[in-house]
Amino acid sequence: MAEHVIKPLTPETFPAWLALAEKHNGVWGGCYCSYFHGDTDSTVKKDYDGPTFKRRLVDEGVAHAALVFDGDQAIAWCEYGSPLELPGIYHRKEYDAGEANPAPWRITCFFVDRDHRRQGVALEALQGALELIAQAGGGEVVSFPNVVEPGTRVSSSFLHNVTRGMFEEAGFTFERRIGKNKTVMRKVVQRA
Repeated sequence: MAEHVIKPLTPETFPAWLALAEKHNGVWGGCYCSYFHGDTDSTVKKDYDGPTFKRRLVDEGVAHAALVFDGDQAIAWCEYGSPLELPGIYHRKEYDAGEANPAPWRITCFFVDRDHRRQGVALEALQGALELIAQAGGGEVVSFPNVVEPGTRVSSSFLHNVTRGMFEEAGFTFERRIGKNKTVMRKVVQRA
């Protein structure tokens, strides 16, 4: 495996992030990794195309991701942030109903370049996100990976938040199911 470097999504790394997104036609049907984001005081999603909306959030400091770099090229990301930054989760009412103490961090989305899939890059992105969360003060992290039944093949477009098994490999604990194919998993990340 090539040696990869993790970098945060910043105004400086945004062009590499955008190149990866554009290589894949905006990913997930043109989402540009903005589906889970909410509006801010100065940026309303409906007023911008996907890349511009995401760029504005990055410039405002309210869009976070761990980018996996192979040389100068971003080949994957793992999106994370606060519940305020990423309110648009699937099965939100069901999740909120069972949540006594919301975690300060959530992981909502992954994307891996088609030329680098099935090589462990998504796990690198997850580990990178956890390290960036540790550097930002740490705390409890929640995510909503998919349940994939053994022997079932699932299109990657349905695995925007990867699988329960990968989160278990990264030390997350299963808490509960929400919806038909989503789980709630949790981990405490120590401050770096």
